[in-house]
Amino acid sequence: MAEDEGPLRGHTEAQILSVIEHGLSLAGGSSSEVLTGPGDDTAWLRVRSGAVLVTTDAMVLGRDWRDDWSSPRQVGRKCVAQNAADIEAMGGTATGLVVTLVADPATPLAWVRELAIGLGQEAARAGTLIVGGDLSSAGPGVCVISATALGELPDGAVPVLRSGARPGDALAVSGPLGRAAAGLLLLQENRAADDPDLVGYQQSPRPAYGDGRRALEAGASAMLDVSDGLLLDAERIANASGVRIDVRTAALAADVAALTAVGDRATDCVLRGGEEHVLLATFAGKDVPSGWRVIGAVTPGAGVSVDGLDTQGGGWEHFTAQQE
Repeated sequence: MAEDEGPLRGHTEAQILSVIEHGLSLAGGSSSEVLTGPGDDTAWLRVRSGAVLVTTDAMVLGRDWRDDWSSPRQVGRKCVAQNAADIEAMGGTATGLVVTLVADPATPLAWVRELAIGLGQEAARAGTLIVGGDLSSAGPGVCVISATALGELPDGAVPVLRSGARPGDALAVSGPLGRAAAGLLLLQENRAADDPDLVGYQQSPRPAYGDGRRALEAGASAMLDVSDGLLLDAERIANASGVRIDVRTAALAADVAALTAVGDRATDCVLRGGEEHVLLATFAGKDVPSGWRVIGAVTPGAGVSVDGLDTQGGGWEHFTAQQE
């Protein structure tokens, strides 16, 4: 498309929106719950359950991604994945997303079109749609993408909060851990070719949509998604629930073994690596949903331990982490 050539500067908002909407349309998908999508002042959605889940997350160029590490499609997919995972973490299903793009006018229009394709592709994988958003210009080198995801629960259900864990519950995770953190290390060390799969997960995480709903139906007592590291996120459940959580490293041996590309740092990636977006939940009893595995236990007390030993949580903190 000829209109994809050149920077945003010099194009009208209508032209830019046209490119974005075209990019989104390439991912296909439709929903009977979206009564009015992009084009009006607001989207109009049908809400069947009578209650709405809402979450938001932002990504900043140079802080959350680098253009020399990630394609615009990967950035778009990551933006949707991290928001849809938060809806999953409550036991819900995403029903729509609105996305805001704040960008330097020098940003290539082609980059924005590819971003939109990535947004649409991951929304389709999550079973939802991009239903609207906003555009704004910014200073030199600035690019910020913010998404707000809406979701709902099955009829009559209540969300799974962080505060419901009780002593005796099992701690379980819905998928592998440490991949995104290991991929980031490889990118930082210019070793992406050593394990493209790990790098790919850092560039574009792939949550298993539906795991939150299965956990809800299985009676999960507390849940969140692992966005900032296993120990830090487990500590959040422990603090909210007023309990102690003990993580068992023997149950994480396969996760560590899968990260041979980062050598002796694999264990730290598993325990403290963020951006994984699998789900961490507690369950009364040891019966967990298919595909989940028990990695620890909830006990009386406070904080987090590893194999019974006290530990500082560790993990990603936005205002203390070093910018890459």
